[in-house]
Amino acid sequence: MRKKLLTLLGAALFFTMALTAAFGDNTPTITIIAPDGTQKEAAPSSLDVLEEDTGDGFEANQDASGGDEPGAARQEFIDRIIALARKKYDEAGGRAQRAQYSGDIYVCKNFTVYLFRENCGDFRMAEYPDVPLVIPDNQKKQDCKPYVYGVEWKEVPAQQGNPFLVAASFRYDERLTREENRQKAREFLMQVQRGDYFQMAAKYYYGTGAHSLIFIADYDPTQDSVRWTDSNMKGKKVGGERYGYVQFDAEKEIDWFVDAFCRKGYGATLYRLRQDLIFKP
Repeated sequence: MRKKLLTLLGAALFFTMALTAAFGDNTPTITIIAPDGTQKEAAPSSLDVLEEDTGDGFEANQDASGGDEPGAARQEFIDRIIALARKKYDEAGGRAQRAQYSGDIYVCKNFTVYLFRENCGDFRMAEYPDVPLVIPDNQKKQDCKPYVYGVEWKEVPAQQGNPFLVAASFRYDERLTREENRQKAREFLMQVQRGDYFQMAAKYYYGTGAHSLIFIADYDPTQDSVRWTDSNMKGKKVGGERYGYVQFDAEKEIDWFVDAFCRKGYGATLYRLRQDLIFKP
């Protein structure tokens, strides 16, 4: 109905221009018939936009930023997380940052948590609008068994503020062949979407153990690759302390990750923000 009304108004404005050209300052008024059947006379050059009352709270003058559009809050949240990652990467200027102590934000999981916490205050879940958002810690070592520490997060329910869902997971299955496991690991990574948080236990070129990162783009089938941001995947020792490098827009073919976590006792999990995120009421 709203589209029809806007179409009628557009036609009326076009008609107005024609009348103005023909009559100059003596342009006549015109009558508009509103959706409820009432009539309104107005000078065509100063027509008001009529608002449609749909009974569901719609107003013609919604926020032009699209804040009321479905998924707008979720997209904004992801955009802010990625923008802050880029900012911290630029600030580091290629220099390693201290990643030794529990309070250092450049420790791998600390970095992804920092990006979340710095931006989560403006958002809520529609199902729990009064509950502040939280990001779960890694699962305890004993609760990861029979897999090693780092394959997953603690299970925190949404009603306690966890806005993430497990989008996909991979655990090495000893009942399958190595090639069958690799195929499943590849299929797992092909599900990557922009904004996904990634938790893995792996042995890779730069180290061994748990690592966390955030994918900044969907899986690219043309390049068979993924792109991400993280900290402390690469690092070094300075004066006996660990220092890690911040990465932004890092890219690898997915087989690089498969080689890392597709091992007996290892695995990985993709965490994705819920679709019902809203701006904080």
